[in-house]
Amino acid sequence: MSPKHSLFDLNAEDAKQEWKKLAAEIRHHNKLYYQKDAPEISDADYDKLFRRLQELEKQFPDLQTPDSPTQQVGAAPLETFAKVKHKVPMLSLNNAFSEKDVRDFVERIQRYLGLSLEEEIEIFAEPKMDGLSFSARYVNGVLEHGATRGDGTIGEDITLNLATILPVNISKNSPHILEIRGEVYLTHDRFHKLNSEREEQGEPVFANPRNAAAGSLRQLDSEITKSRKLSYYIFGWGEVSEPLAGTHAEFLDRVIKLGNFQFNRNNFLLNRKTFKKFDNHIDQKSALDCAVFMIMDFYNNVYGQRSTLPYDIDGTVYKVNRLDWQERLGTVGRAPRWAIAHKFPAEQARTIIEAIDIQVGRTGSLTPVARLKPVNVGGVMVSNATLHNEDEIARKDVRVGDTVVVQRAGDVIPQVVEVDVSKRPSHSHAYTFPDHCPVCGSLAVREEGEVAKRCTGGLLCEAQLVERLKHFVSRNALNIDGLGEKQIEAFWKDGLIKDAVGIFHLHEKAGEIEQREGWGKKSLDNLLTAIEKAKDVQLEKFIFALGIRHIGEITAKLLARHYGSYHAWADAMHKLHEGNEAYGELDNIDGIGETVAHALADFFREPHNSHIVTSLGKLLRIRDAEAVASDSPVAGKTVVFTGTLVKLTRSEAKARAEALGAKVASSVSAKTDYVIAGDDAGSKLAKAKELGVRILNEDEWIAMISG
Repeated sequence: MSPKHSLFDLNAEDAKQEWKKLAAEIRHHNKLYYQKDAPEISDADYDKLFRRLQELEKQFPDLQTPDSPTQQVGAAPLETFAKVKHKVPMLSLNNAFSEKDVRDFVERIQRYLGLSLEEEIEIFAEPKMDGLSFSARYVNGVLEHGATRGDGTIGEDITLNLATILPVNISKNSPHILEIRGEVYLTHDRFHKLNSEREEQGEPVFANPRNAAAGSLRQLDSEITKSRKLSYYIFGWGEVSEPLAGTHAEFLDRVIKLGNFQFNRNNFLLNRKTFKKFDNHIDQKSALDCAVFMIMDFYNNVYGQRSTLPYDIDGTVYKVNRLDWQERLGTVGRAPRWAIAHKFPAEQARTIIEAIDIQVGRTGSLTPVARLKPVNVGGVMVSNATLHNEDEIARKDVRVGDTVVVQRAGDVIPQVVEVDVSKRPSHSHAYTFPDHCPVCGSLAVREEGEVAKRCTGGLLCEAQLVERLKHFVSRNALNIDGLGEKQIEAFWKDGLIKDAVGIFHLHEKAGEIEQREGWGKKSLDNLLTAIEKAKDVQLEKFIFALGIRHIGEITAKLLARHYGSYHAWADAMHKLHEGNEAYGELDNIDGIGETVAHALADFFREPHNSHIVTSLGKLLRIRDAEAVASDSPVAGKTVVFTGTLVKLTRSEAKARAEALGAKVASSVSAKTDYVIAGDDAGSKLAKAKELGVRILNEDEWIAMISG
């Protein structure tokens, strides 16, 4: 949705209504992106929605109910490879799509670090390679193992394959442990030669160089990998046993020399010294303007060279150069605060809509999908594209038979951008969005503040039940290998499972499963082993797996961390009623908010849901949330920050407290352990005094957490 009014034209009620609609739309897209891996809008469009929401909350603080978006990092490792746990997570990056996004990125750094307007921020800039990320760990100068990114925590062991392109031995002067990270890619020449060879041999060709590189690196036979003649660049590092430099550029330079590693020579360190040719411009600019000016110049230069490069890139990347600043900035969700990817515009093509289908999601949302006459968009054949929702179809007046512009947003996700009305068939008629569920026939309604129509069939709707089960076993939930979408659909259809509890009773139907087409003793044993393994699950994974509306991975982690154990969480959830103590405690968790509290209360109000959770709690071994810095003096304590802090920014203070295992709350209650009061503290400080909560000033707090 587009804002109808300037922020300054809105009154509080109008702002509240826009916030509700906008928040609903963002949550809708979060579910599709994070829970179904089926986003329907580009990163740029999502960012526009998200920024508008932030602007509303800044202008009208009473609206602020922060609910951090969930982002998945990569994908779960394939079972054909052994698994490697990254000692230091391989994070993803947030995206920028415009000069304003770049300016916002630099401003956030200045604000978070509390820098003056004239304090320069050095930026390390580099092209964003379109390949497959890897990690290679050297111990005493010898390659110990190599891995893919995987889901950011667990990757695939590709040591032998990486050994065909990376040095196996590096300088003995290297740190005891040195883990480098980089991108494997295929040059255009090698890509075309490889596809020609495959075509001659009657094998399917690769859609693009990235797919070819990924497929080549994931070979079980390293000789095949070697024959593909892959290339690589390093861009960073993970675990290192000793510090090697004070800046990103210095660290990278030293690591490259230690191993004679390949690096991208288009990297550039952006600061006033490197831009002497712009003296007249630079000298007249603030540190912020200077940084943005240099970044945009770098971006435009790289974008202009894109078509002449011998490899694919899909944007540029900017990183804060100082490592001590990187450490202070830390991460939020799936991404570091100190880096961002500046994406190139999406590629587009024209084709015809042959049909419009409606898909029903696990929460009952009806999502329209355009079935297209297949078309090549940036090297990938596209036959389906999202139409977002009912409003988007009406706004663009999309019809069957229309000629449309299709793009892969961020060069990945197919979506319909616009309709060429001049080519519309004479017999065309407007599309009528269904008011009944196409699966169960139940009425489909659109609740106030919602962007999507939803089937009212609930658990009576097969689509919703099946989609919930698919989510339950998915990679970021319980991750049950061998029980994919097709198996879930087949088992459901034939009555082998009716709910999540039934999955853990499939061993009772082993004989029946083994006789099914495509199944045998080995595949059955593998499935039962995977199910047994899935019984041992971390609390946050279990909460996320339940598929409760508005509960993504980040929110699930917040809940798990706050309550600590399954029994504490479940006990609180079963007691939830709006206005009672359990509800108040939930609503008080920093990062949760009223929307999530409502969703949890609604979920547990349904007896069937409550019964399922209780039954699963008896069947599974649900491990307590991982303790963060459990030996710190504030681990497990609930803290509230109020007033203006001087030595730490508010964001930095919260992040450091959470890293030490503290629970940061948004308001003071009898369960608050500490209130950290800065200058001009108001009602929260008064409340703390009234309740007898221990009050610390900023210096006392820093002394406590530094001791």
